[in-house]
Amino acid sequence: MTSTLTRKRSLKARLVTGAAAAAVVSLVSIAPAHAAVTISQGHVDAVDVDWTGSALTLDLRDSTVSPAVDRNPADVVLNAVSASKTTVPSNSAYSFLGTAGAPVWILPQTQNSNLVWPGFSTEGVPSGALQNNSVTVRLVSASGPADVSVFTTNSFGTPTVWYDSGNGLPDNRSFPVNTHAHANWAFEAAGTYTLVFEGTATTAAGASVTTGQKTYTFTVQP
Repeated sequence: MTSTLTRKRSLKARLVTGAAAAAVVSLVSIAPAHAAVTISQGHVDAVDVDWTGSALTLDLRDSTVSPAVDRNPADVVLNAVSASKTTVPSNSAYSFLGTAGAPVWILPQTQNSNLVWPGFSTEGVPSGALQNNSVTVRLVSASGPADVSVFTTNSFGTPTVWYDSGNGLPDNRSFPVNTHAHANWAFEAAGTYTLVFEGTATTAAGASVTTGQKTYTFTVQP
């Protein structure tokens, strides 16, 4: 009799445990997915490279909130709203954007309070930590409905292209430490773009370091 009761209690315990495990699985399965933060206006250092003392890191510094916070680029959508739509200048120096007069969406180098203002920062890297006091930021790949480019424009209206998916990637650009810079981000069609960036450097001791590849998402509104 005692043996029978013991087996019944053991079976009941296994059933309760199994039910509890199933409940946990059920709760996990219905838990909402992590929602991305969408930023449509305001200042962000989209490509923010920092040095921890032993590692190079790459995140997105969101200054649209106070205090500013570092975010995983994969958790953010940068939204180019319809007001960013313009046309390709007739100046042949801008032919990398496409045909003169064609539509192009630009998040500009100079801040426009109605648009997101993505920058580049190496302000978190102290002088002397890296060889030549510089970080290489590589645009590894870009996918989307059309080409994307990042360029600056000087006071005479002459562009300098930093990155351009239209002539092949990856593209590399070196930034001095303690840099805070802005550029024009141009998208040649509406839709969703995925850009992959990576930061690399050599430490003062001669070791190669990398941030690893980070994925950025841009949505461009018609």
